[in-house]
Formats: sequence, structure tokens, C-alpha cells
Amino acid sequence: MNTPRKILVTSALPYANGSIHLGHMVEHIQTDVWVRFQKMRGHECYYCCADDTHGTPVMLAAQKQGLAPEDMIARVREAHLADFTGFGIGYDNYYSTHSPENKTFSEQIYRALKANGKIESRTIEQLFDPEKNMFLPDRFVKGECPKCHAPDQYGDNCEVCGTTYSPTELIKPYSAVSGATPVLKESEHFFFKLGECVDYLQQWTSGSTTLANGKVQPHLQPEALNKMNEWLQDGQLSDWDISRDAPYFGFEIPDAPGKYFYVWLDAPIGYMASFKNLCDRIGVDFDAWFQPDSNTELYHFIGKDILYFHALFWPATLQYSGHRAPTGVFAHGFLTVDGQKMSKSRGTFITAQSYLDGGLNPEWMRYYIAAKLNSKIEDIDLNLQDFISRVNSDLVGKYVNIAARAAGFIHKRFSGSLKQTADSALLAQLQAHSETIAEYYNNREYARALRDIMALADVVNEYVDANKPWELAKQEGQAERLHQVCSELINAFKILSAYLAPVLPQVAAQAAAFLNLPAFTWASSTTTLPEGHVINPYQHLMQRVEQKQVDDLIAANKQNIQAAEAAAPVQAAYEPLTPQASFDDFMKIDLRVAKVLHCEAVEGSSKLLKFQLDLGFEQRTIFSGIAASYPEPAKLIGRMVIVVANFAPRKMAKFGISEGMITSAAGEDKLFLLDVDSGAQPGMRVG
Repeated sequence: MNTPRKILVTSALPYANGSIHLGHMVEHIQTDVWVRFQKMRGHECYYCCADDTHGTPVMLAAQKQGLAPEDMIARVREAHLADFTGFGIGYDNYYSTHSPENKTFSEQIYRALKANGKIESRTIEQLFDPEKNMFLPDRFVKGECPKCHAPDQYGDNCEVCGTTYSPTELIKPYSAVSGATPVLKESEHFFFKLGECVDYLQQWTSGSTTLANGKVQPHLQPEALNKMNEWLQDGQLSDWDISRDAPYFGFEIPDAPGKYFYVWLDAPIGYMASFKNLCDRIGVDFDAWFQPDSNTELYHFIGKDILYFHALFWPATLQYSGHRAPTGVFAHGFLTVDGQKMSKSRGTFITAQSYLDGGLNPEWMRYYIAAKLNSKIEDIDLNLQDFISRVNSDLVGKYVNIAARAAGFIHKRFSGSLKQTADSALLAQLQAHSETIAEYYNNREYARALRDIMALADVVNEYVDANKPWELAKQEGQAERLHQVCSELINAFKILSAYLAPVLPQVAAQAAAFLNLPAFTWASSTTTLPEGHVINPYQHLMQRVEQKQVDDLIAANKQNIQAAEAAAPVQAAYEPLTPQASFDDFMKIDLRVAKVLHCEAVEGSSKLLKFQLDLGFEQRTIFSGIAASYPEPAKLIGRMVIVVANFAPRKMAKFGISEGMITSAAGEDKLFLLDVDSGAQPGMRVG
């Protein structure tokens, strides 16, 4: 039974401070497949998304580019949408969180929470960058996770263990803006009293919704529920700081000059704003979808790293501001490439733009990713050799080949007209799988759906090999049989195309045009074309993936990062000091002798060497930009070097923290480490 449903679906909002890469595409392809399937079933289904535009990172990036934040985010949104559209992502609306609708909803929700007693102000101590003279947002403070002790974690949540915390809880914090050690400074902030929402959240996270078709939809996946129960155990949940201090790019909090909504408050409200923008444009009643007793469905597809925000903060925000909560939150894992984390140095941090610019068919990647996805929160791997072989075998060898092997005979011998196939056992076998495959799609078990579809394609190809239309065409008196066999094959191709349409929308559109049909619906998988139906001449639907295309893609992404490094300003090893330093200034510098315990090149950088040093009283890790002068870094092991021991720890891009500075001299376009007499020992002062 296919009872009509009213469904609103979102993907997590891409941040307006970076390019779209294949990791993003996993989520948006997963969402898009599900939405396209729901629409094929005849449901009223809308897919809304937007760029997440607020926060200090956007503000600083715009300043660096010499642009107003509004101008920068407009450019980024255009680029993001082009990438997603290039991969066939069919949003009903792709908007921006910097919108009048989002400002209105953010203020309304804040006022409703405040009226409901869920907002209070407190004077807090907040980390402040003394060099940049600004309070540091959570994501601009980094340090060691207070729970699992993973290094280089952001100030709001740990990407390793998933714990959320205050940035003041970080161990050995540092400013991601300047590298300086932040200081504590008082500021008034506004808090959403999440701790008072524990009972509701325990009920919601473990609950479910009965849909219009009578099926029960759990709000969370089992793995997600287990994680929420860890955070909700003993009824302990920290209140949530929803404000930030100027300077900040975002919406100012009503009646609080110089205070702004934290981006994680207005970002999910951006789902509502994008949908409201769509409703106003097409004449849909927005209120009917977000009122507390709404019989509509609301689903969020997200990555596992932002589960806490969507499964705790967001439902509580909606509940206590007088809105409906989500019907389901669907989290997925991360994408690895060839079994490893995506890497810029290896060229496997693949951007959407580089994939499209390289001329690779986006439906190859849509199919491969879908063939890896299920309803669990599991990481998936893009194995590049498997990608080539699976696409070529499944899509070209099994699926597209069916139409290619039958269409020519239909046109040459029968003027493109099909024969009656209503009694075909082959087609009945394919049609019998319609509801099973539909359930797989609906339950986000895409891998199982595609395995079934390709198994059916195998059945069809076995039918081809058993009946050999190319031989029937040569035999006298076999025209009727040839017509029958090829008509069955064309109908089999039609059924398989309908099954694959959520995953391969462009190929499905071309297949429908070839079959002289309107767009496929799910009902297309259970019907056959009538006798006398005329198909159009066949045009090739898909090429094979070539190894060179993949090799070129990896090379292009390596070149991109190398070009970025080359364009980046190189920090000089020595620059004259202006103004002149006094003796007192010099005495502030603590120069020490250190012994090189280990030295290696840094993957992803052409300039850096990573030193493990013994300073006598402790060991430290220091990065130095002298790789070009020392191509065999292992030969430096055992050498004595001079270190600025009281140099503030500094974040070196993505490579780690440099806990000091190794001194060197510049000349002849090279950098040279300073020599130390043989009698020097680690820890000795220099000067």
C-alpha cells in the first residue's frame, strides 16, 4: 500500500568557507536518491538546503579576500550550487542562512525560548586572543580533548570521541587565528537551558512516529540512540551557550547590542528558512508543516560528526519554541579513499569541481557511492580500482548493454515498433521485485537495492545469451521470434531503468527519451509497453571509465594543493628587526641547545621538516621550513641545534603544533642550521 505522504527533507548545510568535495557528496547523493525515490512513489516531497554562512571563519576569510562577507558568501553559494547541480542533486530550494527568513525565525525562536524560561544570561570567562584583540569562537580555539586527550581538537566538540565541551575545558589551548595562548576574559553570554530538557530528550531520542501509511519511524538509528544515551545518562546535560561577542558575522540578538547568535543556533533554523522561501514561491502553507501537531514528516540527513547538535540541541530548540520535532535524523559515516583518510598530498582529497572538470561522468560516482550505502552509521571507502571495475561491469556491461543489443534490430527490422510482451515470464520476474526494491530504497538500504537490480540485469543478460538475437536475425522464419525477444529486452531495460532512476537521474531521463516515454515513475517498474509502441533510435547512454581518467583526477588534485602551496607566502628564515631591539628585548628570548632525536619530512608539505628534540629538561616537537636545504632529514638525527625555547606554540596548518623555533641562517637561496660546539649539551642556554 502506497499511502500519500507529505515529506520535507534536508541535508546538512555546507559551510561557506570551503570547496565541495566527495565527502560532502556522500551525504547529498544519499539524500537525493531518497528524495527522488519518494517523488517517484507519488509523495509530496521537498528537498531543501542552504549554505551555512555565519561565524568568525567566514568573517576572517572575507577580510583576507578584501570582500564584504555578503559578497563572499554569494560567490561561494554560486560555486557550491554549481558543484551539487553538476552531480545531479535535485534541490527544490538551495538557499542561504544569511536571509531575511532566517533572521525572522531566529529571533522568533529565541523570544519563544526566552518566554518559556529556557534562556538566561550569565557572566562567563571566555578565551580571548591577546594578539588579535578578539574573543575566540569555539572553532578558533584548539587543544587537547579533555576526555580522550586527542590533540588538535576544536573548542566545541571532539572529532575523535564526539564529546562536546566548553573551549575553556581544552588542555593546552591555543588560538587558531594567531597561535597565541589565549587568556580568560569576562563577558555576558546567553544560554539555552538544555539541562532542563533532559526528560523530553530522553523521550524523543528513544521514541518514534507513526506515519500516514501506518509504518513506525524511529527518530534515531540504533547506533545514534546508543550514543545519545551515553550523553543523557544520569540526566546530565550542559546548558548551551548560544551567543557570541562582536566582531562576528551573523544576526544580532534582539535587545543585546554587540551580541550575536552563535552559528549553531541559526544554522539548523536555516532548514526552516529555506523551506519558507520555497513555500512563499510555490504557494505551500509553511505553518502546516512546522506546527506541533503536524501530520507531515521532517527528515535530516547528516554526518555522524554533527549528531549531537541534530539529535539533542535541535529537537529541544523546536519543542520549547512551539514547533514540531524531526520525524527522523539519519546519520552516515565518513568517506575514505583507498582505505585511508582523504589526503591532499596523495591527491585523494577530491573536489567536486575537479571531478567535473576532468570530464568524469557524475553518475559513475552516484552509482558507486549508492552501492556502498546502507542505513547504518558506517564509514564507506572509495576504492578507485573497484570504482572503475564496478561501474564498467554493472552499468556498461550489464545494464546499458541490454538496450544496445536489442534496439538496432527493432529499428532495422520492425520500424521501431514493439511487440506485445504482457505474458513474458522474464518481465514478470523483474516486476515481482518492485516492492522489495522500493522497501530497500525507503529504508536507505541502497546497497541491497542495487545488488538486487544488478542480479536482475544478470537474468536479462542470460536471456540474451540463451536467445541470441544476432543469430535469430540471420535465420529465415525467425522474424517473429526476433521481434518478441527484442521487445522483451526493451521492456526489461525499461523496468531496470525505473529501478535505477533514483540513483541515475540523467541516464534515466535519456532512457525515457529513447523509449519515447515521459519521466519514469515507480509504477513504470510494473508495466510493459503496449504492442505497436514506437521507440526512438538508440544513442549510447554511458561510456566506460578509463584508468587514465582516474589517474588524471588524482594528479589534478595533487597539482591543486601544490599550486596553493606555491602561491602561499613563504616565511623568511631571517628578517632585519625594525625597530632595533634593545638588550632588554634580547633577554626576553630564551635560546637553548637541543639534540635532534628524530627528523622527517612532513607529508603534504614541500617545505616543512618535523623535528623531535631533546632540550634536556623536556622533549618537544618543532616544525621548520628547511626541507629544501636538507633532502635527507634522517642525517640530522644526533645533531645539536639552537632553539627559541620560549617561542609561543604555533599551529602549523593541519600538521600539528610547533613548540618553539629552530634558528637558521639564510644564504645562497638556502637555509642553514646554526652549528654548536661539540661540548654543548641539550638544555644549555645560548647567549
